[in-house]
Amino acid sequence: MILVTGGTGLVGAHLLYKLVKNNETVRAIYRTERKLNNVKNVFSCYTDNYESLFKSIQWIQADLLDIPLLSEAFIGVTYVYHCAAFVSFEPNKYHLLRRTNIEGTANIVNLCISNDIEKLCYVSSIATTGHSINNEPITEDTEWNPEGDNSVYAITKYGAEMEVWRATQEGLDVVIINPGVILGAGIWRYGTGNLFKKANKGIKYYTAGSIGLIDVKDVVSIMVTLLKSDIKNERFILVAENWTYKQFLQEITKAVHAKSPKKEAKVWQLQLAWKLDWLAHKLTGKRRQLTRQLATSLNSKTNYSSTKIKKAIDFEFTPIDESITTVGNLYLKQA
Repeated sequence: MILVTGGTGLVGAHLLYKLVKNNETVRAIYRTERKLNNVKNVFSCYTDNYESLFKSIQWIQADLLDIPLLSEAFIGVTYVYHCAAFVSFEPNKYHLLRRTNIEGTANIVNLCISNDIEKLCYVSSIATTGHSINNEPITEDTEWNPEGDNSVYAITKYGAEMEVWRATQEGLDVVIINPGVILGAGIWRYGTGNLFKKANKGIKYYTAGSIGLIDVKDVVSIMVTLLKSDIKNERFILVAENWTYKQFLQEITKAVHAKSPKKEAKVWQLQLAWKLDWLAHKLTGKRRQLTRQLATSLNSKTNYSSTKIKKAIDFEFTPIDESITTVGNLYLKQA
């Protein structure tokens, strides 16, 4: 029996599709009924038989902080994929991020240990990797700086990784993946799917920074391969290609037949924008759209290296332009 947390997210839903297509016995955790539609929508991108595949999954409604319900989910389980996380860069969401990402992961880790799980695969993020000097490629050995201006999301995902590494000291075999920005179809209300939705309306500006990208199907293929392999207690950066934001936004708008951005948003404009966003939040309670850390990252040039995973399992990534075209076509089909 395989257990998947975060089954209604982009990675979790695509992972579930791959597992049930491979006739694996799968149990998945979800939090709210309405998010189950995400899974059906993802499945429908790839097959007309999505209802029967969806029904083959054993679904358990549980929260990462609800230990009694989580304990039931672990009965008879051999392998665990921990995909669940709360994604937010809003500073006022810090305590919720800590509870979900750190305490929730600690609960999963403790249950893996107490239930003698054979192996755990944890989905982390490139947000937990360090920052390089002189734009040298960022690798798994690039050191995290706890004193740096890290986002609240990065801080809590790093804390979650520490819980997973703790598990290795208690005898649990683990693998950690650190994917870049994940491109995939089927969930259009948030995440990268929402970028295609916004691009469909046209985007005016791009920024000077760069972004590490990967196809969601590559992410789940690597996860499955790593869990079945003898590789243990290692982490892997998963970035197929490093693109400029200009190239990325132009390709997305092209894929959905919309107007491409022509103007570059200057550093001072982004600095002003995040300050105005902060002020609007303070005055009206409106959710933050742009933080200081996010504004900085939009202008930062980073280069992530996936050499380690390529050597470990001899993997070839899907070209990003191909991924964008595929996701764009599926968005236009489902919109």
